[in-house]
Amino acid sequence: MPRQVDHEGRRRLIADAVCQLADEHGLEGVTLRDVAARAQVSMGAVQRCFRTKEEMLVFALGHIGERIGERVRARLVRSPAQSAGTALGHAVTEISLLREEHRAEARVWLAFVAQAAVSEALASTLKANYAALQDALTRLVAEAFEGTRRAGAPDPQREARTLLALADGLTTHVLVGHLTPQEALDVLDAHLAGLWE
Repeated sequence: MPRQVDHEGRRRLIADAVCQLADEHGLEGVTLRDVAARAQVSMGAVQRCFRTKEEMLVFALGHIGERIGERVRARLVRSPAQSAGTALGHAVTEISLLREEHRAEARVWLAFVAQAAVSEALASTLKANYAALQDALTRLVAEAFEGTRRAGAPDPQREARTLLALADGLTTHVLVGHLTPQEALDVLDAHLAGLWE
């Protein structure tokens, strides 16, 4: 009886290999041969999962977006009794990729962002990832200010866009060494605190 192959599991394994190589060498250092070696599968297995390198990169970018989204959801589920404002802070902190354990993921994310400027396929995937994150943040902002009648309450969609841009910018500033992770968190905390002033 032929052995069953977990096709989706293999695609995720290959995506993880792409991310490891991109972290070490940037996207220009990602070759099918190196991905196969890192994932410990044959070149044929990689080619059966992905017709082109671009298709493989698009899947890997989507894979990173899913992991970030899952972490945001898990962080919110771990503390169900928190206020909507606290939930918003937790979500933006997860998206910012500022913690040391997410530094490699942040480098890979930004490598994909840079490549998306010249790749329509990657740009399309990145836009979808950002749209999903923006929708989640929009809901959290709306919940945080639900029932608030104070003048100057933020527009949820505009604030979600601002928070997403701030998160990306802070990620970049930490990676290049302009800010420490703590300084970036201080900027984020100050912005969030300003929403309630």
